[in-house]
Amino acid sequence: MNIQSFFDPVPEYLLQKSYSENTLFHQMKVYGKDFPDLKEVKIALVGLKESRGTARAESVSRGSSEIREKLYELKKGPNAIRLVDLGDLISGETLNDTYQNLRQVGEYLMKQQILPIYFGGTHDLDYGQYLSYQKMKKLVSLVNVDSKIDMEEVGKEDTRHTQEIVLHQPNFLFSYTHLAYQSFLVDPSLVNVLEKLYFDHVRLGQIRDKFTEIEPLIRDADLLSFDLSAIQSADAPGAVDAQPFGLSGEEACQISWFAGTNEKLSSFGLYGYDPYFDDPNNKTAKVAAVMIWYFIEGFYSRKDSLSFKSSDYIKYTVSLDTKPNSLVFYKSKRSGKWWMEIPHNESDRFDRVSTVPCSYADYQMAQKGEIPERWINSQIKLF
Repeated sequence: MNIQSFFDPVPEYLLQKSYSENTLFHQMKVYGKDFPDLKEVKIALVGLKESRGTARAESVSRGSSEIREKLYELKKGPNAIRLVDLGDLISGETLNDTYQNLRQVGEYLMKQQILPIYFGGTHDLDYGQYLSYQKMKKLVSLVNVDSKIDMEEVGKEDTRHTQEIVLHQPNFLFSYTHLAYQSFLVDPSLVNVLEKLYFDHVRLGQIRDKFTEIEPLIRDADLLSFDLSAIQSADAPGAVDAQPFGLSGEEACQISWFAGTNEKLSSFGLYGYDPYFDDPNNKTAKVAAVMIWYFIEGFYSRKDSLSFKSSDYIKYTVSLDTKPNSLVFYKSKRSGKWWMEIPHNESDRFDRVSTVPCSYADYQMAQKGEIPERWINSQIKLF
């Protein structure tokens, strides 16, 4: 596959700017005159310009360049990184062609053990991000961060794309988690749909009450899709569908960090930036760039092997008076993170997720003789 044919190079004006030696720009390979060598690369930046999936798209096509400029200016973190900027994905003749282009690029990069970070474009492009997993012959878990639940029956693609993912055939979606939705923006019937499918959903207010409790949900994801409209408009006025309430910029960066440290996560998407609606300093582009910075730093801070029989983990068995008679937990000596074991049939096709992420609070609940809700939900999904 000639991956270069899918990309336009980074705009020349960005390459001609002066960046200090300790910035990210000087720590990455960039597609300018020549297409970069992908050998030893671990993370690839993929800019997106496609905007046909939304009714409001004043200047979405400029979004990737604005984010890229802010990202290039950020200082290098403490970790040695292997990063490439592939430029901007060429949009197809139709919107569906763009989805397929994104699918092919994602497939190629992940086969090379390179994690793609998609940025720019509209939120419906996460459909292409999801399709890139279809040929992997495994079930995947998706975490979506959005102020709305985009499962409308009619409307533009950015209001329907989540439904397209859930209904896609062949079905390879094991679990779906929706974070930071706002009740006054969501039809209650859509929440009911998620519950009937045993999909996790966490309102903005619930996240605020116990922010760290969303980390295990993010840690279970294979791919994460983030709509900038989930961030309050005071911090992200340039979101395509900016809302007065939402996550703070700091919380958005924390979610990006959680995603980066997730050993099993293999793609990250950041969508919905329109410079036309941003402030004069392109504040939203800066927020998006810092989110990407935190994701990259999180990626290079991954510690866990996920080999639970190794000496890297401490096993805890909690006895109960009811069925199940006991619950098994694992704690990582390296990161301090927790997992719990879900009983399964050896022949079950979901064997790969029989040990699921949890929190210390789940372990404490089990010690009190209560079965954690996370355990019950995982049991239902597996059977």
